[in-house]
Amino acid sequence: MPGDDQALVHNDLTAVMTRDIPSVAHVLDIIAGRLGGPCGMRAASVFTLDPDDGSLAPEATRGDPGPRDIELAGQVFRVAAGAPPVRDGDRTALRLRIGGRTLGVLVLTGDTIAALRPEVAATIGLHLAATLQALAAEQDHQHVAHTNATIRALFEQGTAAATVEEAGRLLARATGEAFRTERAAVHLIGPDGRICYAAGVGLTERITDDLVRNLTGRLAAESPIWRAVAERGDGAPMLVDDVARADVRPGGFVQTMRLRSFVAMPLMSAAGPVGMVMCGDAGGPRRWTGRDHALARQVAMEGALIVDSARLRQAEQQHVAQLTRQAYHDPLTGLPNRTHLRDRAEQEVRNARTTGGRLALLLLDLDGFKRVNDTVGHHAGDALLQAVGLRLEAGLRGRDLVARLGGDEFAVLLTGDPDRDSALAAAGRLHARLAEPYDIDQREVRVGASIGVALLGEHGGDLPTLMRAADAAMYEAKRAGGGVRSGG
Repeated sequence: MPGDDQALVHNDLTAVMTRDIPSVAHVLDIIAGRLGGPCGMRAASVFTLDPDDGSLAPEATRGDPGPRDIELAGQVFRVAAGAPPVRDGDRTALRLRIGGRTLGVLVLTGDTIAALRPEVAATIGLHLAATLQALAAEQDHQHVAHTNATIRALFEQGTAAATVEEAGRLLARATGEAFRTERAAVHLIGPDGRICYAAGVGLTERITDDLVRNLTGRLAAESPIWRAVAERGDGAPMLVDDVARADVRPGGFVQTMRLRSFVAMPLMSAAGPVGMVMCGDAGGPRRWTGRDHALARQVAMEGALIVDSARLRQAEQQHVAQLTRQAYHDPLTGLPNRTHLRDRAEQEVRNARTTGGRLALLLLDLDGFKRVNDTVGHHAGDALLQAVGLRLEAGLRGRDLVARLGGDEFAVLLTGDPDRDSALAAAGRLHARLAEPYDIDQREVRVGASIGVALLGEHGGDLPTLMRAADAAMYEAKRAGGGVRSGG
């Protein structure tokens, strides 16, 4: 009917729906424009229904809605889906339903709202439901894309984490990005159930320091969040809209990070709790959705796998490092062994040939070592060898290397481009240091040393030749009663 604003609502809504998916606020503007006259409409509110928990949340408003609109909206669910709108004085509430599914509620406020015709109310409800459905589909699509991208990035980056701490920092950063929160942090739990590591993202230096100080060393089980998780027994994440209504530990994660809302995700492996990652906002409460709950469960599960995998890689690397050290180091003194010396010396010989640099090899044998073993005991001999190794290491400079070849025989590789004089001077200093008395089992012990010196180029062009020249010079020094000799 010409001039019938209620009848024209349908035309306006159909026109805008055929062009694009309008916002809910735009739809409310159209409704208000047509119903302002015939229904005296002065406010409108749309509340969306959370499909997971059945709660209503404000989606859009126009005008000055009443403080109890959400209560009226809730009354819609006390009547059948096909029942007329629920009215209360100057307000009316319409169920927004399409395809057998309720998506929300519209509450209209107007001086003559009773004049709203049933067919017009049905049209408005259908168009708004269609708008909510289209927007929800788009949000679902974006959520799925965001979730997939988050989990994929977390997995790809997590597989490269070499240590548990690196995996924890990665997880904290990825979690903050996933939930688009201001702050995020992680703590990891040691075998004794105490927090052994804590780190944050988006925190000030002061808050970061407080986080480490407040959490490290404390029992994780003291946290109300951990207790709540243990009581539920499912390890599910905890999403808190408003910290004011939550039980948190004084000086714990939430208080230290100054959060007003948060997502806490316990990291549970097959062996037990691994740690916890938390993200949240400091600006104010935040309503977490069903999508957030689903994402939190995925991130928590993936996070536990990442930390567990990093722990296995770290243990494997430590084992390999231990085996490598055992293969290249002397177990008594901790010095490089003959194999290590050979590999390093051959590399230095190649470098010297390429650059024209110089290299010197010192072989030394202790004088009087057998006497110490025979008179004081083998345990004293071992302690003496360890002390000799420390003195030799203390006398090195730059990239020089000292190695124990076996028994009481040692080698020193001088790599600082030494000439004959500087190599002999270095050998002399080492000889003097080794001759100083040792305190072994509260007894003064003295030994001497015979040192042979060989220089690359002057005494040989490869490592085997240098070894033979230095060995010959060492035995020449020993026959002379000790001291330093250079190759012939």
